[in-house]
Amino acid sequence: MTLEEQKSILAIALHAAFADGAKDDREREEVRRIADSLADQAGAPDLGRLYQDVLLKRLPLKTAAAALADPGQRQLAYEMALCVCEADGRLADAERRFLEELKRLLDLPAAETDLIEGEVDVIVDQTEFVPPATPPAIAGTTAVADAELDKSILNYALLNGALELLPQSWASMAIIPLQVKMVYGIGKAHGVELDQGHIKEFIAAAGVGLTSQYLEQMGRKLLGGLLGKAAGKTFGKIGGAAVGMAFSFATTYALGQVTKRYYAGGRTMNTAMLRDAFQNLLGPAKQMQAQYLPQIRQKAATLDAGQVMALMRA
Repeated sequence: MTLEEQKSILAIALHAAFADGAKDDREREEVRRIADSLADQAGAPDLGRLYQDVLLKRLPLKTAAAALADPGQRQLAYEMALCVCEADGRLADAERRFLEELKRLLDLPAAETDLIEGEVDVIVDQTEFVPPATPPAIAGTTAVADAELDKSILNYALLNGALELLPQSWASMAIIPLQVKMVYGIGKAHGVELDQGHIKEFIAAAGVGLTSQYLEQMGRKLLGGLLGKAAGKTFGKIGGAAVGMAFSFATTYALGQVTKRYYAGGRTMNTAMLRDAFQNLLGPAKQMQAQYLPQIRQKAATLDAGQVMALMRA
């Protein structure tokens, strides 16, 4: 895949991130940060400039789509755009209009887009859980309960790290629903029933943007050469996924630990404190990835689509 083709696919993903028309400066700043972090990779497009080109409408969607001649790359671009739009839940009307226009510009057969949409909808459906009607008993803050939560957080982090190694491009889409379920479980263990809206607000307050997180996961795979011509079905060597794997493992682990601190401490941390705690935990969590690399690889070797769906439903 050429530099210009990478640039076009990422430009389409950026257009998707802004498709809902949101004017939230925090969201734009987070997407800009993602662009800057991806630009650190050797041979990558100038993503800081690309971000500005998209935001200031110097690189229209039509131009980016026209630069993709290969059918597999057009399919990949649509898949990434759809997942970015759906990362924070069901599509808004503006996002639906954006995707319809993108289909037309990419000239994709309806059979292909229907298949992609069906796969992504299955992933999104897993986050639409209904909390139990009976409130759980409040868990104590004993060492045993704390150790069980730590074990659960680590398991989620290992699983999300392993998802980065799967050949299916939709695998990264499963990371966010699993993080949502992890936060729900931690809150429940402390006697707090959370609905999906509150969970997403909490994750955002901690500084983990849903849309931007997915954009970073897919961007790292794309720029790392891990998504091949067949719309993400062909991967390079497993070592090439190390950065994305570390990102997903660390983000999940740090999010789990800051969630545990928040509910164990009686929910007294404000947004600034949450973000500081998350950032302070993120560095050590990234270093832990090397320690758990064998377990991550082993888990990836045993995962298939059915198992991922079952884990998300559990």
